[in-house]
Amino acid sequence: MYGKINSSKENPVDTMINNNIVPGFLDEKDDSLLINLEAVESIPGCIIINLCGYVDTYNTAYFNKQMEKIINAGFLKLVFNCNTVKYVSSTGISAFTNLHDLIKGKGGNMVLSQLQAKVKEVFQLLGFADYFVFEETVEKAVAYFGGKPVVDSVFPKVVACPVCSHKLKATKSGRFRCPGCKSIIAINNSGAVMLG
Repeated sequence: MYGKINSSKENPVDTMINNNIVPGFLDEKDDSLLINLEAVESIPGCIIINLCGYVDTYNTAYFNKQMEKIINAGFLKLVFNCNTVKYVSSTGISAFTNLHDLIKGKGGNMVLSQLQAKVKEVFQLLGFADYFVFEETVEKAVAYFGGKPVVDSVFPKVVACPVCSHKLKATKSGRFRCPGCKSIIAINNSGAVMLG
């Protein structure tokens, strides 16, 4: 479907080969930010951008040039694999924000996936938690653009009502009415049950 996706903690540059799908992409490089590309064949205009390193004041010009090349090659559905991004400064977030606005203006969108907790915290502290689309995995980020939906691995799951202990089978997260006591219960993405 979309080839090998590196969702592990490994360096994507070590495990994937940039296949030069964007003309001139390999002409420049910056050792502080390694970028590797992967086209999503099942979704036209979709590309996975594997980032490794950091995005800050010193390399945002490089980041912006590389993103411009990707957009000029016709990719407007951008999936960022950030599992090996160690740091993003406020200048880096500004670069992501400008890219987001540019992509949205052209009818596209972008998803940030697999952010480390400390990196996602910077987005939250600067007020961008609701501005960007975040996904836990690259697969879910690709699914955001119309790929095959990713089913949560904890479902289906048999859960007990917290009020009457009646058992019910949940096929997905959400809010449900207990068939036993009629209480509203909520089941989150990890399968935890609470009164809803």
